[in-house]
Amino acid sequence: MRKPLALVGAGSQTYREYLLRSVAGAYDVHLLADRAPTWEAPYLTGHTVVDTADPAALAAAARGLGCAGVITWDDTRVVQTAELARLLGLPGSPPEAVLRCRDKRATREALRAAGVPQAESVPVTSLPQARAAAARVGYPLVLKPRALNASTGVVKVESAHLLASRFRLARAATAPGAVEVAPGDVLVEEYLDGPEISVDAAWYRGRMSLAFVARKDCGYPPYFEEVGHLVDGRDPLMDDPRVRDVVTGAHRAVGFTTGWTHTELRLTAEGPKVVEINARIGGDRIPDIGRLALGVDAALVAARVACGEEPDVRPGRHRVAAVRFHYPEADCIARQVVIDHAQLPAGVDSALAVALPGQELRLPPHGHVAGRYALVTVVGDTREDCLADLDKAAPAIGLEVLRPL
Repeated sequence: MRKPLALVGAGSQTYREYLLRSVAGAYDVHLLADRAPTWEAPYLTGHTVVDTADPAALAAAARGLGCAGVITWDDTRVVQTAELARLLGLPGSPPEAVLRCRDKRATREALRAAGVPQAESVPVTSLPQARAAAARVGYPLVLKPRALNASTGVVKVESAHLLASRFRLARAATAPGAVEVAPGDVLVEEYLDGPEISVDAAWYRGRMSLAFVARKDCGYPPYFEEVGHLVDGRDPLMDDPRVRDVVTGAHRAVGFTTGWTHTELRLTAEGPKVVEINARIGGDRIPDIGRLALGVDAALVAARVACGEEPDVRPGRHRVAAVRFHYPEADCIARQVVIDHAQLPAGVDSALAVALPGQELRLPPHGHVAGRYALVTVVGDTREDCLADLDKAAPAIGLEVLRPL
C-alpha cells in the first residue's frame, strides 16, 4: 500500500525533478510550497500553497493529510521541515540538530567540543575582527558565510593585502529563502589542503548507512565553484574507517540521528576533516550519479527513512559515474543552448540544458552555480572512461550568446 508523504518545496526542475519522479513512483506525494506547482504537477496527488518558512503554517496545512513522513531537499527549508516532523509526531532528527548543521558556526562549535577533526574557525562580523582572526589562523585561509550553500561567498585568501576585498565579498553574499541565521556573519577558517569529497548517507536512530562517496572537482579559484563530481562504485573511501569515524563523530556531535545527510570533507595529510554537514540529499546531480554507479536510489531511501523505516543502501552494481557542468567563457546573456545528441558518446546518460533563453550567466564571484548553461552525466567501467566521455561530449554542447554582460 502506498504511503502519503509530504514534500516541502520541490526545488529546481533541472536538479530535483529526477528525485521527485522516483519518490512519486512509490509514495503519494503532497507538495507544500510557496507557489502552485508547474512541472511538479504530474508527480503529485495534491498540493498546498503555504509559507514554507513558517513551521506552524506547514503543520496546519499538513494535518489531516495522514502523512507517514515529511521530507525536503531544499537546504533553506531543512530546519522548518524538521520542526514540521516534530509538530506532527513523525520521524526525523531534532530541529536543533538540523539547525546546527545549517548554521556553520554552530557546526564548528559542536565539532570542536567533541574533538572531531575540522578546520580551525573563528566567527567575525567586521574587518578588524577578520584581521585579528587571520593573524591567528594564518594564510592561506578561507572566508565563508555562516549559513549559505552552493559555495556562495566562499573564497580563499592567500595573503593579507587581499583580505579586505574578499571579506566584503563574503559578508555581502546572500541566498534567497535563508531565514534561520541573520546574514552578515563570516567564518575565518584554516585552509584545508587536499582533495575534497562528499559523503551521502542515510541515518536511522543514530546509525549510519553510507550510500556513496563523490569526489569533487572545483574551479574558478580563489572561489570554490563545484564544476563536476565523480562516484566510483569501488571507491576504497567507502570502507575507509577514518572517513566513517569522522562522519559518524560529526553527526553525533551535532545530534543528527534520523534522515539523510550530505557531508563534505577534505582529505588532508593529517586525515579527513569536516568542511560542513548538509541535512539533506546532495545537490548537483550527485544522487543521480550515485544511482548510476551503485544502483542506490537516494530519494527512495530518504523517503523510507522519513517514514520511520530502516534504510537499505546495499549496492546493486559497481560502476563509475560522473557529472560535469558547462560554463560560458565570460558573463553573458544566453540566447539558447544547443545539444547535438547524435554526437554524444555512448557513455552519456543525460545531457541537459540548464540555462533558459534570456538568462543571465555570471561566473564567480558575480554568480555561483547560476553561471552553468548545461550539464552532462556519464557512466562507465572506469574513471578514465568517464572523463574521456565527458571530454568527447563537450563539442556537442553549444551555447549561443545573446550578448555579453
